[in-house]
Amino acid sequence: MLLPTNDKQFGFWTMRRSGTPNITIANLLGISRQAVSRALLTMDIKIEGTLREMAHANQITVETLNVERGILVGRSIPFNAKAIVFVSVKHGMQVWYEHEGDCGSCERFTDCIELIWDYAEELGLSIEKTDDPTKMADELFKKIQELI
Repeated sequence: MLLPTNDKQFGFWTMRRSGTPNITIANLLGISRQAVSRALLTMDIKIEGTLREMAHANQITVETLNVERGILVGRSIPFNAKAIVFVSVKHGMQVWYEHEGDCGSCERFTDCIELIWDYAEELGLSIEKTDDPTKMADELFKKIQELI
């Protein structure tokens, strides 16, 4: 299932995820609160379906699912590792596994740091600045667990 990130409903969802109440979303956009509620219900179904599809495709058993935050936490069967599937406005659907990475020699070093920072910002979380993406991801994982 493709997640329509350029859709109005997704925009409502991201506003709610950042803490904006439905009535405020409605007032900002000049529409009814009921229209916002219906759009969010529709988007919640799409988000949940996409999170579950990604988990299934990556052989991740579901432990926790938070549709309002767009986060699924589970365990990867093939890697025997904790996994997180999440929705990022900037980076789309992501699947991350808890692991000890050799980040210094990885060609995706900068990409990982950028994604971690961007996602922490999207969730309104602060994480310690470090040049080790594995440490940053561990800290972010822990804070996400506290959110859900």
